[in-house]
Amino acid sequence: MEGLEQQLSNLHIVKRSCIKDSTTYILDIDESKSVDEQNHQTAAVLCSNKSIKLYTKERMVCLREFNAQPGVLSGVRFSHSNNDLLFSACSDATVKLWDARVNGTGAVQVYTGYPSNVFISFDISCNDLVVCAGTEKVEDDSFLVFWDARYSSDSKSKEPLGVYSESHNDDITQVRFHPTNPSLVASGSTDGLVNVFDLNKDNEDDALATTCNSDSSVNVIGWAGKDYKQIYCLTHDEGFIWWDLAQVDTEEPITLSKVEDMREKITACNIEYLIGGLYHEKKDELLLVGGSHTGDINLLSCDSDKVAHVKTLHGGHSATVRSFYWSVDDESLLTGGEDAQLLLWKPTAKDSSPQKRDTMKMSSSLQQGVLVHKTKSYSSKKKMTG
Repeated sequence: MEGLEQQLSNLHIVKRSCIKDSTTYILDIDESKSVDEQNHQTAAVLCSNKSIKLYTKERMVCLREFNAQPGVLSGVRFSHSNNDLLFSACSDATVKLWDARVNGTGAVQVYTGYPSNVFISFDISCNDLVVCAGTEKVEDDSFLVFWDARYSSDSKSKEPLGVYSESHNDDITQVRFHPTNPSLVASGSTDGLVNVFDLNKDNEDDALATTCNSDSSVNVIGWAGKDYKQIYCLTHDEGFIWWDLAQVDTEEPITLSKVEDMREKITACNIEYLIGGLYHEKKDELLLVGGSHTGDINLLSCDSDKVAHVKTLHGGHSATVRSFYWSVDDESLLTGGEDAQLLLWKPTAKDSSPQKRDTMKMSSSLQQGVLVHKTKSYSSKKKMTG
């Protein structure tokens, strides 16, 4: 762990970019999976004003903007194989595909759901073949909706391949495909459950491979461990649970670690909320990222028997940090928050860009209280088709 601790301890701000509209939050960040012909990478930033902004990572200059009016966007993901294509789920019952090479700010492909769908989470498989989006609960239904992700010039609109509707009974807050196996996808919900599906199976019942119960409301999930056989979960009441799926069919416990409230567990720094996690594949280490509402960012290391404070990043943000992206290739960190700032941290020179600005913004919705786990089941049988 010493090598990773040293890398994190040397992180400093090297670039800072401020969105012109200071009332705009930065909600999500993704980075292109490879460099372009000029050896540059692009960062995509999801903003609370229903737009996506593309930045050059090294210079932090805004290249262009996509607009999703009137829908509200949830999440942003680059294609794994094409740096010019990126996806986002939308509250208007669609997932949208954007192309940086096409003039205009509109989507080039629209993956349509059903009229009642409000998509609040999504992901794309590692081979770029399948898009899956999770919905808010409407009446008694919460859906995972699937599409063929491949771009089609024949029609701007694409209908679903099918849905899963029986495995969650509340808002589906997270969808995460396995990083190397395109047939595996995990979903998390405010019903407390984290489900893992094998899409090679013919129907939802057979596809549901594993169910883990967080006993709370799921905020963030992610894959971890060698060969990505582990899943971690962050809850809306700032809890942390870490499961080893390789132990499912053994007599060993599946739970590697469980912390009911990270705010009380960690005393070496001021953690008021958890932002997310990341698995450092090269170091085989799971890290968590938390923050304070004054803008500090806390990096935590995870072992099966403890969670420890590694580093606090001061002097960057002045309000709640909503999102981050860690690049293993160059050991850099992108962060964005409610102060309308996008920061690039690297283990190199100290900050020479403009100083942070103050904000009068409200506290994040991440402070919401515990949502009670629900156990209601449904008898309807709706199977994925296609």
